[in-house]
Amino acid sequence: MAQGKGDIRVRPAHFADADRIADIFFDSVHGIDPDIYSRAEQLAWAPAPVDYDYWRRAIPLHETFVACIDRRVVGFIGLEPEGYIDWLYTQNYHQGQGVASALYGHLENLARERGLALLSVSASDVARPFFERRGFRVLSANQVERQGVSLRNWQMQKPLTA
Repeated sequence: MAQGKGDIRVRPAHFADADRIADIFFDSVHGIDPDIYSRAEQLAWAPAPVDYDYWRRAIPLHETFVACIDRRVVGFIGLEPEGYIDWLYTQNYHQGQGVASALYGHLENLARERGLALLSVSASDVARPFFERRGFRVLSANQVERQGVSLRNWQMQKPLTA
């Protein structure tokens, strides 16, 4: 089930990846330019300290894939059975190197193999252009409340046609 894109390999996540996934999530959110998401918004989205227990519980409950470079996990993506993309995060120092593209490509191929009619995502301001370049369209803007802070995201959808 693994596929390669250059030196990037995509494989199913294992429980042992949970702490690395938690670190990638935290670092990715806290690496966003504060002009896009303020420090308060970043802390609401990914509170400090890192909640490793959450990720240890979540990974076995979701269909999650990781991208590896030289056997090190550098990104992850999650897919719900109905086609909702739950997570897509890349380690900061690997952004712009095709990691997210490799993860998304793997997930879209899997969704097509399963006969899913569409993919959907609640994309951040940072992720919205990534998904738009892959054919997603915005359905609505959302405000999500986390830890008393309102965060904007975009409900997006992409039909999967043959």
